[in-house]
Amino acid sequence: MATKSSWIPLSQLCEAIVDCEHKTAPVQDSGIPSIRTTNIKNGRLDLENANLVSEETYKLWTARLEPQPNDLILAREAPVGEVGIVPRGKRVCLGQRTVLIRPDGKKLFPRYLLYLLLTPEMRHEMTCRAEGSVVPHLNMSDIRNFEIPPPPPLDEQKAIAHILGTLDDKIELNQQMNRTLEAIARAIFKSWFIDFDPVRAKMDGRQPVGMDAEMAVLFPDEFEDSPLGQIPKGWTYQAANCIANIGIGKTPPRKEQAWFSLNLKNIRWVSIRDMGASGVFIRKTKEYLIPDALHKFSIKIVPDNTVLLSFKLTIGRVVLTDGEMVTNEAIAHFKLPVYTPFSSEYLYLYLEKFDYNQLGNTSSIAQAVNSKIIKEMPILNPGADILNTFSCRIASIFRKIKQTQQESETLSSIRDTLLPKLLSGEIRVKDAEKVLEEVV
Repeated sequence: MATKSSWIPLSQLCEAIVDCEHKTAPVQDSGIPSIRTTNIKNGRLDLENANLVSEETYKLWTARLEPQPNDLILAREAPVGEVGIVPRGKRVCLGQRTVLIRPDGKKLFPRYLLYLLLTPEMRHEMTCRAEGSVVPHLNMSDIRNFEIPPPPPLDEQKAIAHILGTLDDKIELNQQMNRTLEAIARAIFKSWFIDFDPVRAKMDGRQPVGMDAEMAVLFPDEFEDSPLGQIPKGWTYQAANCIANIGIGKTPPRKEQAWFSLNLKNIRWVSIRDMGASGVFIRKTKEYLIPDALHKFSIKIVPDNTVLLSFKLTIGRVVLTDGEMVTNEAIAHFKLPVYTPFSSEYLYLYLEKFDYNQLGNTSSIAQAVNSKIIKEMPILNPGADILNTFSCRIASIFRKIKQTQQESETLSSIRDTLLPKLLSGEIRVKDAEKVLEEVV
């Protein structure tokens, strides 16, 4: 990048930089997304989880400037510097602690600015300017005077944005595909093992939806009482430790930093935060343990395709491992025996839907649950034939999810490598285009 003496204030390259309303917008069940800082991540706006506001509120909250496609929305705090771009065909308004940035199209291509602000150097610059000992934040003057390297010609800006945007679009497409696949898997599980649709259909003399006669005959046509309510006749509940070998992870003493590592060649060490940042399958961790730590503290290696469940502080996060790894002491893993009708996919979907409030009787479920309770938690057993049939139907869905997630993480790694090099001029557009052709 150019020397800092030649950098240009953002206000000189933008048509407008507008602050949000400094109060919480009234929300409702339907309407227009209001973008909070938590809805801004990795260059995108999470519209699915945004608060919704009425048309009247939208007009009041956009009186200063109505957001348009390709405007940028920047988080002023919590966390500082996250930035996303308004997609085409979407109406949004600013939530608290956000700023609208509208680049001057004759000087600065919006998606180029987006990727520039996502580079590690620009993120570091923003973090350094953030004020506040308790909650770091950026003032409006900080943002207007925030300096960036002189942008290249518009054609080059657009070419750089196209390369990085193509990778992002493919990642987003993969994520949409996985959300669809996950929804299909959850719908089948819910129908069979929560709503008991095949059983109810047979009770009414109907053919269960989506089943042939050979599959339908596996399901009973009546219910019976159990300690946890009515369940299909012949089905049972079993303690989790009767189905799987349940292990708990460990954390070496934090004062002894030699056991911890950031080296990708060491052993991935999963935290609850890592689980929250992953998809169905967990591959990435922020920290690693050196091999000697496993021997010193008797930390068990968790096999590939094993269910992980968080049960302390944050209860009920569930993921499947993609490769071998280890975990901290707030996470349990469910290692299935070689010969069992239960599958990791069944356990994953079961634990995702499980009501963890039934495990404790204190005001704080986070304090009530321990490893003993996790090992004794009830798991529905519909019998080997139904479990095997379910696994056969669902396995290909999870294989596709895993494959797609791996592809997305590879594309993310390529994008994160190209991003600073393209914008600094270290790699030429033509060379980056060749990389793009190979992977997309």
